[in-house]
Amino acid sequence: MNARDYSFEELIALVEEKAREEQPEAVKRAADVYKHLYKYANESREHFIALTLDGASRIIETRVISIGTLSQSLVHPREVFRPAIQDNAAGIIVAHNHPSGTLEPSRADNTVTNRLREAGQILGVDLLDHLIITPTGFYSYADEGLL
Repeated sequence: MNARDYSFEELIALVEEKAREEQPEAVKRAADVYKHLYKYANESREHFIALTLDGASRIIETRVISIGTLSQSLVHPREVFRPAIQDNAAGIIVAHNHPSGTLEPSRADNTVTNRLREAGQILGVDLLDHLIITPTGFYSYADEGLL
């Protein structure tokens, strides 16, 4: 069948149905983000990732911001928030893997989280969470009440 075999109303209904099917689900909890980013859990170097989200907490885009060394990744708010501003995002969630397998945040992790929270407040883009991911689980700053 081609488009001429459908009425205008039927074509509109088909387009609306397709759009609903492709609509991403809202991120409701840190476990949703962990599942989405699990492919980075086994990386041998730190990957710092940012997810931009719309006002309904649906993922707009997932981007690797930096790839670091075995034990660290250089992160600057400018690189983290550039995609959020380009995407017209309401908020972001950041995450990075710990190749060591430890879920405990480092002092540097805490410093980066605080800097990103402050930058987000200035820019009007909320930092909703920061996850540390490993193959065995995740640590969520939001779940721990730190964001």
